[in-house]
Amino acid sequence: MAEHPYFDVDVVTPEAVVWTGEADFLLARTTEGEMGVLRDHEPTMAALATGVVEIQGRDASRTTVGIHGGFLQIFHNQVTLLTDRAEISESREEALKVAVELQAAADEST
Repeated sequence: MAEHPYFDVDVVTPEAVVWTGEADFLLARTTEGEMGVLRDHEPTMAALATGVVEIQGRDASRTTVGIHGGFLQIFHNQVTLLTDRAEISESREEALKVAVELQAAADEST
């Protein structure tokens, strides 16, 4: 029997867990460029760039999250995004707008 193609994902900010569930694909923008993740990905740690994270869920749903900075960790089919700020959006365009707004808010507070 083949293993299922899913892995666990958590999107976490200091205030809350923004999204948690199983996914079969994740696309995130790191400071080195875009990174796609599938099950059994090599253990990785990467700095996240402000931008959009796309998660294709177990039920073929697609979740887009606008994020501001942080880190992505992949280890034993567990993907954790630890980010300063994150907000779920309806579309990639909306998530990108949210990410820009999160960046602007962070810039104002410093």
